[in-house]
Parts: sequence; structure tokens; C-alpha cells
Amino acid sequence: VTAYGVFNAMKAAANHFWGNDDLNGKKVVVQGAGNVGLSLIKQLLECGAKVYVSDIMEDKVDQAVKLGAVAIEEKAVFSTETDILAPCALGGILNDDTIPQIKAQIICGSANNQLLDSKHGKMLAERGILYAPDFIVNGGGVINVVEELAPGGYNKERALAKAANIYNILLEIFDMAKERDILPYEAANAFAEERIAQALAKKG
Repeated sequence: VTAYGVFNAMKAAANHFWGNDDLNGKKVVVQGAGNVGLSLIKQLLECGAKVYVSDIMEDKVDQAVKLGAVAIEEKAVFSTETDILAPCALGGILNDDTIPQIKAQIICGSANNQLLDSKHGKMLAERGILYAPDFIVNGGGVINVVEELAPGGYNKERALAKAANIYNILLEIFDMAKERDILPYEAANAFAEERIAQALAKKG
């Protein structure tokens, strides 16, 4: 479910950046081939994307390669020329050292806390790189947990439908960023704070 949310977020980011959400033929570098990363790789390959993968665990890379991905070295993750970079492993990987190396147009992945510091969101924008805020992109994980606790038991189709809606939420955040003349990560924070305020007001 998390990976499906990331996949839909990636399509939304593509739509916002290129005006088309078709990922067929797009080059995507995936950093991390764990449960989420590997599932994302499957979905990307199924839609015709060209996927390059790196992971510190060789067996994870081997699994991805068997699916059709191309293995690259960890040090090449940021310097590889690509359409989309998908960080699906460590946090804090968008920093002073890595951002100057990045040759992607979009960053959209499942890793938590990808920006080492808020200033790095600005650095990405200054380089013309679209950053899809991580806690929106990987929201499928929380959605899945909520569905597991839902009255009447878990419903996978309902969980996947909610994860698919991340597409619309992310587009709304990109629009908010443009309207308010702020960065996407700032819009995501504002969006979340407004959602929480509405929920609290509803509860009284």
C-alpha cells in the first residue's frame, strides 16, 4: 500500500512538472530495494519506466535486477542522470553534499525525513528540482495502519483506493505552493496543520 501511494505520488509529480503523468519511458533511480522499494520497482517496470536500483544489500539488488531493473553503485545514486530520483532508504540524504550532485528533475520517494534541513528544500528549488514532500508521498503506510484498525476489519481495496488519492492530495499541495508562493515542503506542512486544525474543530 505504501509503494502504491508512492507510485501515485510520482505520477502526480510528473503531471505537475511535465504536464503528463505517463511514466512510460521515464528513467527512475530507486535508492533502497526493501519491501516498499521493491514493490515500487515492480509497478514502475510494469508501466514501462526504466528503473535503476541501488541498495547496500546485494540480495535486494539481485531481486530487483531479476524483475528488470539495472543495478548501479551507491555512489552513483545522485550523479546518475535521471528523470526521477526515488529515495526509499535513509533519511537526511538531501543535503549540502548530495544536492549539487543530483541530476534528476523530480525527487519522489518513500524515505522519511529526506531533507536534512529545511534549507535543503530551498536548495532543490533553486536548482529547478521538484521535491515531492516525503510525508505526503509515503502516507500509504499510515493509511494502511488505520485500515488495519478499522471497525469490521482490514479492507485492502479500500486501503489502496485511499493510497491512490495521494495523487490528488499532492497536486493540491503543488497548487497551494504556487498560489502562496512557498515551497512544496512548506505547503505540505501548512496542508497538514490545516487538516489537523479542522479535525480538532470537528471534535470540539
